[in-house]
Amino acid sequence: MTTLTDYRLITRDMSASLKRVSEEPVVSRETKYYLENISKVDTIEDFLADDRLFSYAMKAHGLEEMTYAKGLIRKVLEGGTEDEDALANKFTDPRYKAFAEAFDFKTHEGNATIFTKAQQGTVDKYLQQTLEENAGNDNQGVRLALYFERKLPEILEDSSSDRSIAFSLLGDNALGEVIRTALSIPPESAAANIDRQADAILDKLDFDELKTPEGLTKFLEDFTALWEVNNSYGDPSSAALLGQSAGFGISSDLMLSINNLKLGGR
Repeated sequence: MTTLTDYRLITRDMSASLKRVSEEPVVSRETKYYLENISKVDTIEDFLADDRLFSYAMKAHGLEEMTYAKGLIRKVLEGGTEDEDALANKFTDPRYKAFAEAFDFKTHEGNATIFTKAQQGTVDKYLQQTLEENAGNDNQGVRLALYFERKLPEILEDSSSDRSIAFSLLGDNALGEVIRTALSIPPESAAANIDRQADAILDKLDFDELKTPEGLTKFLEDFTALWEVNNSYGDPSSAALLGQSAGFGISSDLMLSINNLKLGGR
């Protein structure tokens, strides 16, 4: 099957797949610029003012769709992550906290961009994001599988129980789509009570197996095979699913504040 075959071709040698991405002319040019200039950034304002650097970093952290919201990102960076009331910590979406940790101006001020997270760590994330996007241009099922494979370890590390893992998966539309497809759970179940959705996953999936490389491989091969069958008459876009968890669990007051910041205001 095309989806399964394409997924295997990419993941069989992930280092080689990422190397091919890094050698693409546009990617190579933007990466070179990023590495040559990011350590010169001393302040948040400098960071936001350089559109090439800022756009590269945002894409690397899966926040490309929020690149225009410089006012919001300024507040995220200004608050850091140490204070539990910091804006980055108010999002249930972990991408904002990860971004604030990578570019920790709050703690390190002018030295924030000299660390690995801000330099090669961000480049590695950018290459992975680009690899997934490229895969999605040909087959959205492959992109979803790669995304799931990347995100699962983060969820496992942050979750204290199987039920909390299920909640985290359901809180991300793309991950939820992968889970429902692989377990043959009807799409309309996404509208059901979150506890019922979690129960359905726990009834069908052994998370101990999913935590092993062999179990994860089998799960994603099941997903890609079923995706192929379910979408034989058309491959719906995963772009509508990826990145949609950004507002999940945020209070209405915080969302109002975010809306006021999106166009770059303070």
